[in-house]
Amino acid sequence: MTIKNILITGGAGFIGSHVVRRFVNLFPNYNIFNLDKLTYAGNLENLKDVENNSNYTFIKGDITDADFIQDLFHKYLFDGVIHLAAESHVDRSISNPLEFVITNVVGTVNLLNAAKTIWHNNYNNKVFYHVSTDEVYGQLGDEGKFLEITAYSPNSPYSASKASSDHFVRAYHHTYGMPIKISNCSNNYGSHHFPEKLIPLMINNIIHNKPLPVYGKGENVRDWLFVEDHARAIDYIFHKGKIGDTYNIGGNNEWKNIELVKFLCALMDAKLGRASGENEKLITYVTDRAGHDFRYAIDASKFMNELGWEPSVTFEQGLEKTVDWYMANSEWLQNVTTGNYQQYYQAMYAKR
Repeated sequence: MTIKNILITGGAGFIGSHVVRRFVNLFPNYNIFNLDKLTYAGNLENLKDVENNSNYTFIKGDITDADFIQDLFHKYLFDGVIHLAAESHVDRSISNPLEFVITNVVGTVNLLNAAKTIWHNNYNNKVFYHVSTDEVYGQLGDEGKFLEITAYSPNSPYSASKASSDHFVRAYHHTYGMPIKISNCSNNYGSHHFPEKLIPLMINNIIHNKPLPVYGKGENVRDWLFVEDHARAIDYIFHKGKIGDTYNIGGNNEWKNIELVKFLCALMDAKLGRASGENEKLITYVTDRAGHDFRYAIDASKFMNELGWEPSVTFEQGLEKTVDWYMANSEWLQNVTTGNYQQYYQAMYAKR
């Protein structure tokens, strides 16, 4: 097998770290370059188990710096890009939409320009894979699911920025022949997730007997996918997906937010040795989020039928694995909630 140089952006983040780990371990003939800015959601402690592997290199950098990105592509001559780096928290996008435009749109175009320059329109065995979200499609009512041909209708600054980046990736394919692939995935859960998103926030708050904030009445519906299954899906699409195509990735696993939180409460009652119903007393209903989409649901049948992928665990199995990981990794959880994880880069890389 020819050695390939693969750039994974955002590889120190939640989903990215699982993708990096999978590629480093499964493809020893690939040189995996993990580019991450190490903002609050990027944590090198997520990759302690592979940081000394000979086919892994970490690079601290910002995709919004066009000159830096051009230099990086010229230095390492990447054959493939798996682009996950993004601002992704909806609440933060409402507070600071411009930051999402700069990172998610300008950053993506910088990567596309660098790939276009270094590949010189010779796209044989090259891939630019852009990882996106189901939120670009907007929201659903009680029925139906998002298809790859569903019209985009983003409702938050975050989803609008991701929709824009998707459009630019497609435009580079149609205008310049860039060999692109895109996937749009439903909500992920699993280990190493920064505790601002629903599931890790609830797990952390239950452990510490803190209130469990639920937007509105908790009636919003999401489709949930175990993060390791998403990493496996990215592997499948990168290697076997069609150039120029889009794939929806989902767990076929819809839950109302309040039902998910109650299930989590009951699961952790048992694991923490608390009385049945004790954790539910922590649920606190808060003012609903601005522009809060009612329901997302993915139809992943195209991806499953064409590439033979399917989820490996049920939601209940995956959620129990997730809870067990957080309870067994209290130091990791403490480090990310206090900000101490940011010292890890200085200790491991500053003098290299």
